[in-house]
Amino acid sequence: QYQTIVHRLFPNAEIIVDRFHIVQLVSRALDKARLLATSGLNHFSREYKVLKSEWKIFHMQESLLNAADSRYYRGLGEHSTQQNIVDLGLNQSDDFKHSYEAYQSVLEAIRNNDIDALSKAITHYKRNGSPMDIAMNTLKKNLSYVLNSSRYSYSNGPLEGINRKIKALKRGCFGFKNQMHFFMRIQLIRA
Repeated sequence: QYQTIVHRLFPNAEIIVDRFHIVQLVSRALDKARLLATSGLNHFSREYKVLKSEWKIFHMQESLLNAADSRYYRGLGEHSTQQNIVDLGLNQSDDFKHSYEAYQSVLEAIRNNDIDALSKAITHYKRNGSPMDIAMNTLKKNLSYVLNSSRYSYSNGPLEGINRKIKALKRGCFGFKNQMHFFMRIQLIRA
């Protein structure tokens, strides 16, 4: 909705979809695809345990996965490497594997500010009926704004961070009797 208003008020404005929101969109789609991959699995199988409890490893950058060092994973109940966990999860479902590859390609393009790779990852995505289809379709609809996120260095990340701190302050203090005290605490947080 803001896009139409912005263009009316500022006709020469370049709309930029924040990189955080792009990653958040594909990350949530990856989680939905992962949970769909667990349906129909035996709850005591290794594949189910990997997909259910070691979900953070699937969000890691693929090039940073450790394939050499084995460590104990409580959710799995055995020693394994990060790469083995990812391979075990991806071998369970072709749809999840396809979503994982799309997630990694978008993530890599955004990290490297590679406009061509980001455009290719979005436009060459093949639909397969997974939740990633909706996320990629949304990115494709707003492709020029999404590509602007790699073109320009602007980000609303600092503003989002301050907003998060203010919300945490409100939750932690259970309200203020004096509004000026609240504003002073906000100033102290930002200092």
